[in-house]
Amino acid sequence: MKHDDAWPELPYEAWKDTCTTLHLWTQVVGKVRLARTPWVNHSWHVTLYVSARGLTTSVIPHGDVGLELEFDFLDHRLHVRTSDGGARRIALEPRSVADFHRAVLGALDELDVPTAIHPRPNEVPDGIPFPEDEVHAAYDPEYAQRYWRVLLRTSFVFQRFRARYLGKCSPVHFFWGSNDLAVTRFSGRVAPEHPGGVPALPDPITREAYSHEVSSAGFWPGGGPIDFPAFYSYAYPTPDGFGARAVRPAAASWNAELGEFLLPYDAVRTAAEPEDALLEFLQSTYEAAAETGGWDRRALERGPDAERGP
Repeated sequence: MKHDDAWPELPYEAWKDTCTTLHLWTQVVGKVRLARTPWVNHSWHVTLYVSARGLTTSVIPHGDVGLELEFDFLDHRLHVRTSDGGARRIALEPRSVADFHRAVLGALDELDVPTAIHPRPNEVPDGIPFPEDEVHAAYDPEYAQRYWRVLLRTSFVFQRFRARYLGKCSPVHFFWGSNDLAVTRFSGRVAPEHPGGVPALPDPITREAYSHEVSSAGFWPGGGPIDFPAFYSYAYPTPDGFGARAVRPAAASWNAELGEFLLPYDAVRTAAEPEDALLEFLQSTYEAAAETGGWDRRALERGPDAERGP
């Protein structure tokens, strides 16, 4: 694969309508997993995962049957499958959120896995209920596939970074509420109570998610306060001096409005070695959090050689 195919251009302005619609579609699918999966700490039970073709729920229990929903960004379909051989396909094409919502719930009914989900989007200010949303209906297959390719390559690097840590660490997973791929390391210490206030997300959920100290990194396609795709890294609680630390590569900087370090995606995409540039960002921002936060690095880290095993 060519370098620019592995890390394709993804200018937010060119596909922002598709990005918004796709974000809401992932919420519909993610809420199916939320409705049917036992609760796991920090809401890890609700996330999606990067797959060889797109984004998947992984297997969801339904009695003796397993259910899986997968966005396929190669053939541009949502696959809805059950372990007893049932299958439905929903076209990924320009269609409203309301139409997509009806199609997903209808497919589940046909497969004898009827599922009720909360009808409003999370973490979206003034979100339109899914059954009423005829506003968001864009789908550009080229940009949807580019987005998945970015998530795919990013997940490879995040897995390498995750392997270097002995402490508690999240999976590499996609949060459909905030529309980002993330990996989170934990110090092992309890954190101060989070103030909450995340739009359209109950404060108890936010407080449980941030019950312990974290250093978290991820990829965000853009929107809201930034109009470009970027990698981010933050710490909760934010240690004194964290934002003043020098991090790498040179294109990374502290964003005081967001309270996190940002590295524009284009700086990674155009680097001579994109994976190395991204790993440098992940490692240096983690070190900034761990050192200013007083983490026990000797007990928590394994180092780069851990990727190869014993």
